[in-house]
Amino acid sequence: MINGTENILKFESNYKSFEWMHIHSKEQRDFFNEHPFKKDISILFIPTGGHLRIDFNDFITSKPTLFFCGYQRIQILKGENITALNYNRDFYCIQIHDAEVACDGLLFQNAGQSQATELSPEEYLIIQNLFSEIAKELLLKDSSMEEMVRILLKQIIIRATRLWKEQQLPDKVSEVPAEVEFYRNFNRLVEIHFKKWHSVSDYAEILGLTAKTLSNKFNRLNLLQPNEIIKNRILLEAKRLLCFTDWSVKEIAYELGYEDPAYFNRLFTGKVGNSPVVFRKLFNEGKKVH
Repeated sequence: MINGTENILKFESNYKSFEWMHIHSKEQRDFFNEHPFKKDISILFIPTGGHLRIDFNDFITSKPTLFFCGYQRIQILKGENITALNYNRDFYCIQIHDAEVACDGLLFQNAGQSQATELSPEEYLIIQNLFSEIAKELLLKDSSMEEMVRILLKQIIIRATRLWKEQQLPDKVSEVPAEVEFYRNFNRLVEIHFKKWHSVSDYAEILGLTAKTLSNKFNRLNLLQPNEIIKNRILLEAKRLLCFTDWSVKEIAYELGYEDPAYFNRLFTGKVGNSPVVFRKLFNEGKKVH
């Protein structure tokens, strides 16, 4: 079933959903921001001059940029002619189809790097055309429309993954497929296990390495240290739970696998700069928190 308005095109079939949305006014930004937690996967195409807040980080763009978000809080604070794609995992799951696009742990589920992918003038035209083709397909009643949209979506993801590796990873990493896969695999493991595995040695063991070897490998490749990636993911989840649930700090500590809430409190305060209680208070008062 296709539903369309002036700036929104939707496809829904059984449990599958896909939405194309063009945002070119403050009213439409407000509509998008009305439900800032996106239960679906979102891809945002910002031609220029955008300002996004994703979770607790601000991104200000001066060049055409793509953003890839999964189950995150997204607010568009500034920008015109933005196009957003929102779809659920029943429509296209990057984990199930990892061999096709190889973006999991890079564009998505990556606590160590930026979510922004800048576009060259050439890539901008290609991506713009792909987004336009998706809109055209959604207006068709052809039986092959759904699969064609999926093919176009995969092209966007593949192109962005290639660009992201060039922009975000050091040359000696991005040019060696085995090193990229190692980094990707580590990020995916962190996403799966961060609530119960808190140390580098936990991940080193499953990778068949010592903790020192794992840390040295990241150091040689000039990447953010594995311990920082692990802690970043834990703290991001802690911030989400503090700001968007009424759970106590003790409940959040237990949810994140810490049997000693006092230790969790010290970890959070040392890394964030405010205690969990103060962080929640500042957020509830409308203050900007990081």
